Amino acid sequence: MPATDTFYCVGVSYKKADASLRGNFSLTTSVIPFLFEDAKAKGITSLVVSSTCNRTEIYAQVDDVETLKALLFKHSEGTKEVFEKVGIVRQGQDAIMHLFRVGTGLDSQILGDFEIIAQLKQSFKLSKRNRILSPFMERMFNAVIQASKRIKTETELSSGATSVSYVSVRYMLDTIPNLDDKNILLFGVGKIGRNTCENLIKHTKNNHITLVNRTRERAEELGGKFSIEVKDYAALPVEIRKADVLVVATGAEKPTIAKSIIHTNKPLLILDLSMPKNVNPNVEELPNVSLLHLDELSKMTDKTLQSRQKFVPQAEQIISEVMQEFSEWMETRKFAPAISAVKKLMQNMQQKELEAQRKKNPSLDEAQAVVVSERLIQKLTNRMANQLRESADTDESVKALETLFNVATDE
Repeated sequence: MPATDTFYCVGVSYKKADASLRGNFSLTTSVIPFLFEDAKAKGITSLVVSSTCNRTEIYAQVDDVETLKALLFKHSEGTKEVFEKVGIVRQGQDAIMHLFRVGTGLDSQILGDFEIIAQLKQSFKLSKRNRILSPFMERMFNAVIQASKRIKTETELSSGATSVSYVSVRYMLDTIPNLDDKNILLFGVGKIGRNTCENLIKHTKNNHITLVNRTRERAEELGGKFSIEVKDYAALPVEIRKADVLVVATGAEKPTIAKSIIHTNKPLLILDLSMPKNVNPNVEELPNVSLLHLDELSKMTDKTLQSRQKFVPQAEQIISEVMQEFSEWMETRKFAPAISAVKKLMQNMQQKELEAQRKKNPSLDEAQAVVVSERLIQKLTNRMANQLRESADTDESVKALETLFNVATDE
């Protein structure tokens, strides 16, 4: 069976599942190693997990997609019943196209958001380190990365700052008078937290930003970069009391901010950029608190975001070109084992002939004979490969080659 037929994508995304449901299906960093072990035990040899604020998806080569779904349900809090309503299952070319669109920002909640490609890179490298990545999927992910790079350099799909972190800062600028004079507390310095901090520095003149993180060292690393004040995690309730804006961007599995730790009567805007949600909805019971989650933020676009729509066709053309190159590589893989078998046969014949000539002619320049025969073998196999590449029916041509040379291949 062709590798494309066994390639599946299963998961949930912002398109059909709200933040609460996506949170249930989230696959945390701590559970992924166990998911890998389970996958290997079930005979899955190639699998990549992507779990972000917008989506949780598993890409894998598997004979039965139900096995893949079972892994998702076991290692998340999502259920089969809910998945049937909001989940997606894609196979073959449809799954490949989906991966390309996700990786290039065309399927992002905010069009042109290129944070996703960095996350996909990390995910695919993690699978490679855990020896659960096939050559087929490795080549595919590299092709997606290539397409993303080309779109970023050849189009203006990513013009201006585009990400959840940028939109959160844009929202502050648009809705909070005198933002530069407000106290902003940033809780969590993961990727989104870091990006939000950088966008605050870049797009505002605010010098009242405070960082809090469970691990102080990580916060100090970011704080030192921008000369921002860092406070201990234990001081969080005190810092919230001082804040006008609280940005929550932690990676915790359960809410870390709740009504019980907010002791202030002045207006407080809370932006929850975490997935799963890290702010308990009960904070809105406080009359002075406003809460906004990234799903609401993502719907708020500005002219910069709207102008990107015109670059979508150009991006799709690049995807089409890179996918064509990937398809050609796939075709090459069909005949690579046959060419390899023929080459091995020729090299065996070469060795036998050299042995025979050595006995007949003691003065034989063996080194030169090896060079000449190796070049002949390479030229012949290159010609075969070119013919197979241009063949209308690769499968039939491979069979003919195997019959002609009486060689068998494992694939």
